[in-house]
Amino acid sequence: MAALIHEKLPFSWAGFYRVIGDELVLGPFQGKSACIRIGKGRGVCGAAWERDEVLVVSDVSRFEGHIACDGETRSEVVIPLRSPDGSVWGVLDVDSRVENDFGGVDVAGLIDVAERVERFLSRGR
Repeated sequence: MAALIHEKLPFSWAGFYRVIGDELVLGPFQGKSACIRIGKGRGVCGAAWERDEVLVVSDVSRFEGHIACDGETRSEVVIPLRSPDGSVWGVLDVDSRVENDFGGVDVAGLIDVAERVERFLSRGR
């Protein structure tokens, strides 16, 4: 799924982080090398996990505590991934090198992708 998002959409990075203990741990991704571990509440990914909400950041330089894994990233969207019981087990992270690059259609589409991933993975649990 990360490869499909990266290949078919005009964004610079797409990937998944899984919750393992008190950290998000890098899973499948496409794009430049990325941060491997992110603490709860740290950066956009950690904040989306902690708050359990979709975060759309139009200018990452203005996001307090942003972690610059790729110094060229300018905007980012992070979507929590939930188990059937509602607990967050990971996040979908998509980055762009263009400031304010994520419009409403992009965000809605990425939320739909995240929900499909959740449904697909919950079948095996």
